[in-house]
Amino acid sequence: MKKILSKFILKLMGWKVGKILPEESKCVIAVAPHTSNMDFVIGKLAYTSIGRTANFLIKKDWFFFPFNHFFNSIGGIPVDRDRRTSITDKLAIEFEERDKFQLAITPEGTRKRARKWKKGFYFIATKANVPIVLVALDYGTKTVSFLDTFYPTGNFDDDIKIIREKYNDIEAKHPDQFVKMES
Repeated sequence: MKKILSKFILKLMGWKVGKILPEESKCVIAVAPHTSNMDFVIGKLAYTSIGRTANFLIKKDWFFFPFNHFFNSIGGIPVDRDRRTSITDKLAIEFEERDKFQLAITPEGTRKRARKWKKGFYFIATKANVPIVLVALDYGTKTVSFLDTFYPTGNFDDDIKIIREKYNDIEAKHPDQFVKMES
C-alpha cells in the first residue's frame, strides 16, 4: 500500500523515478543535491514508490512527541550533535548487526551552499565496508535517478571528486545553492 500511495503522490507532484539500479541490501545512499526541505519528501516518496525502505539521520531535536513516533515509523535515526560520540562507529555496528540496512544521507550536510561535502557518508560506508549508491534529485526534469553504485577505495580526496562529478548535470531546486564539481 505504501508503494502505491507513494507512486501516486510522486506522480501528482509531477515527479518520476528514472534509472534504477539493482538493490543493495546494505549501502549508504548519497542523495544530492540538497537545497530544499522538499528534497527529503521527494526522495522518500521515490524510494518507497519502488518498494524500497531506507533509514535516514535526523537531528535528535525532532524526536519529541508526537513527531518521534512519525520519524521512527519512516526510518528516522536520531543524531545528538552535542554528544562527543562517534556516529560513524555506531552506524558501522548497525550495518554489521543487520541483514539489510540502507542509510540515506545528504552529503552536503545542509540546504545552504556547501563548497565542500561532509565526509561522514563516505567514512560510514568505508568503516561498514558497504557501497555508496548515488541518487540524484533533478528538479530540471523532475526525475529521481540512481546514478551509480560506488565502492570507496579509502582515498577520500580522489573518491569524492569522482562521486561529485556524477552530479554535475543535475539541477537543484535552488541552483545557486548547489556547488558543482569543477573538472
